[in-house]
Amino acid sequence: MSSQATRPTLPAGDPLGTHRVLDPPGAMPQPAERLDADASRHFETEIVVDVQTLNIDAASFRQMEEASGGSPDGVAQLVLETVARRGKQHNPVTGSGGMLLGVVRRVGSLAEHRGVAVDDRVATLASLSLTPLSLRRIIAVRPASAQIDVEGTAILFGSAPLARMPTDMPERLALALLDVAGAAPQVARLAGPRDSVVVLGAGGKSGLLCAAEARRCVGRAGRVIGIEASPGLAADLRSLAICDHVAVLDARDPLAVRDAVLPFTGDAGADLTLSCVNVPGVELSAIVATRDRGKTYFFAMSTSFTAAALGAEGIGKDVDLYIGNGYAHGHAEHTLALVREHPALERLMTSRYG
Repeated sequence: MSSQATRPTLPAGDPLGTHRVLDPPGAMPQPAERLDADASRHFETEIVVDVQTLNIDAASFRQMEEASGGSPDGVAQLVLETVARRGKQHNPVTGSGGMLLGVVRRVGSLAEHRGVAVDDRVATLASLSLTPLSLRRIIAVRPASAQIDVEGTAILFGSAPLARMPTDMPERLALALLDVAGAAPQVARLAGPRDSVVVLGAGGKSGLLCAAEARRCVGRAGRVIGIEASPGLAADLRSLAICDHVAVLDARDPLAVRDAVLPFTGDAGADLTLSCVNVPGVELSAIVATRDRGKTYFFAMSTSFTAAALGAEGIGKDVDLYIGNGYAHGHAEHTLALVREHPALERLMTSRYG
């Protein structure tokens, strides 16, 4: 028998993270009620991150603001309570989370192929609703960007996407963009040359990216129509000159949306409608804005997919309904490149989030 000390063998852990589920047994991490966020338990498929900023999903942050009467301290308390109870930032009302920025503390031996090393600054591209998280304290709440500065620890599973932070733009801007990085690549898959595209909530973070990608895809022979409730955000959108028409109206009013879209689409409706609104109740608006056999894409986590499916059926509208997927191959690089190619868009986004 060799006298050389044998290195202890650590458990691998399930790349899907099921070994961290506490309740209910057998669940996947995202729908689970509680996760084990104890970072002192090492698994070789995991990456451990010292967390600095949480970028909260827009629908989740809005709900917490409303529940706390607009108080940043109230939002902080809700986050602390959720994380302490569930082992993750999984809003029990909206069901959504967000993503985070931090520094890599540990890389398991079976995660070394992920291409990150200790001390790398990274953003997680998997939802906080499935990421084991523990918080020591909250430092600051930033309502304008839905970001919360914290001290804490997160655990990334073997299947969870992540990205190194870019060095050519402010970190807060990059974090905000990576939070919605799945939006623009999906537009690129669905929009074609000369198409007409409607973006609901076009003045917001994901809406701006969708409108910019739509302009690139449809060309000047196509149409991009932005719907935005905020006059200020609508003015910002107009300044970018990526939309042929911007209508200031409440996207929860389906008849107003329909009447704004039809004149610019030959009374047929859009080939593609994208819902990027962070409030519920816009499902029918997106559907009535879309032409027969067109495509309706719901990116916002506030969407009721039951309302969308039954709503389309109820008005006899034959459209293809797409569920928003925050992940697409190469989506981080795609979105960062899109913003770099539009200096005016980058300046606007920097003024808001950077």
